[in-house]
Amino acid sequence: MRSFISIDFTGSVAEKIKDIQDQLPEFRGKFTEPENLHLTLKFLGDIDEETLEKVKERLKQVRFKKFYVSIDDIGVISPTFIRIIGLHINDCTQLHKEIDAALAGLFPEDTRFVSHVTIARVKGVEDKTEFLKKLEEIKFSPLQLQVGGFELKESILTEKKPEYKTLEEFSLS
Repeated sequence: MRSFISIDFTGSVAEKIKDIQDQLPEFRGKFTEPENLHLTLKFLGDIDEETLEKVKERLKQVRFKKFYVSIDDIGVISPTFIRIIGLHINDCTQLHKEIDAALAGLFPEDTRFVSHVTIARVKGVEDKTEFLKKLEEIKFSPLQLQVGGFELKESILTEKKPEYKTLEEFSLS
């Protein structure tokens, strides 16, 4: 099963993200659905049931306190090859490192963690320079929220959109 570990963004945060999506310059592609807004802490890829159980056991050992994050900036992952529009999330790096360490030996260490929530997937833009300029003009008040846990998810790819199924939730103290 295709799986990943995430922090989900729902409720009022998802509504505020929708307001930001509504300000995006024109592009060919699609918005991330409100129910699918999340920060991927670690992508696991395709795993079998045995590995899934090992992952669950190891993630139960992660000891981390609840913390606050700020969503404070909008941008693209790569300005030369625009495919992902995301919102930058501050202060998730340490939790990512803890999860990465807990899964050492089962999965390779992440060498490039980009703390963001994908709000749109781009297939194309008419004018890259103009698109990036308009993207920089989008202003919003930073979104603050408390992270009280993370989830192990299964990703089911369908023709319409990906569907994410929670396999297990892990609370922070």
